[in-house]
Amino acid sequence: MKVILVNGSPHKDGCTFTALEEVAKALNEEGIDTEFFHLGTKPLNGCIACGHCRKHQRCVFPDSVNEFLDLAQEADGFIFGSPVHYAAAGGAITSFLDRVFYTDSGSGKQAFYLKPAAAVVSARRAGTTASLDQLNKYFTIKEMPIISSKYWNMVHGNTPEEVRKDEEGLQIMRTLGRNMAWFLKCKEAGIRAGIPFPSQEEGLRTNFIR
Repeated sequence: MKVILVNGSPHKDGCTFTALEEVAKALNEEGIDTEFFHLGTKPLNGCIACGHCRKHQRCVFPDSVNEFLDLAQEADGFIFGSPVHYAAAGGAITSFLDRVFYTDSGSGKQAFYLKPAAAVVSARRAGTTASLDQLNKYFTIKEMPIISSKYWNMVHGNTPEEVRKDEEGLQIMRTLGRNMAWFLKCKEAGIRAGIPFPSQEEGLRTNFIR
């Protein structure tokens, strides 16, 4: 089993990575493979609702979104990390997730269906819970079980060195990793025992303007 950890910070080895690294260590100790996916510093277009993904099963922009979706198909779980920018998730990961989840829906591949996910945020001081609320909404619209920890998934610090001094924050990350591993093992045991996935109804869309 493998979990992909997405680093939505422009800094490859910064505060967000420091938090994700602690989660990855706990996952590895539980026998779960991990892979980091860094968004980098290149501009990421937002979704332009062009419908290309519905016809071609790919996003019209040839960037990290399509690369990630190829990896997501084979992954078992996801951790999405973001710095806090003005009490919200960073602009890059927001554009990234808008397009990732829209393309997945448009393509009909269901790369995220019933796969566990969690969000991790990093801040110098505040805005963390608002950012977590924002990121969790992506998971709940795709039927992804959200993995929790013993507190909200956040670390504090202005540098990686300061984050490493946030003992409670790092403990939260380790607990998150262990909880993710436990869920994945339970899911695998259920599949082996022959427990089927829930039955799915055909999608309905209701508009509120008459």
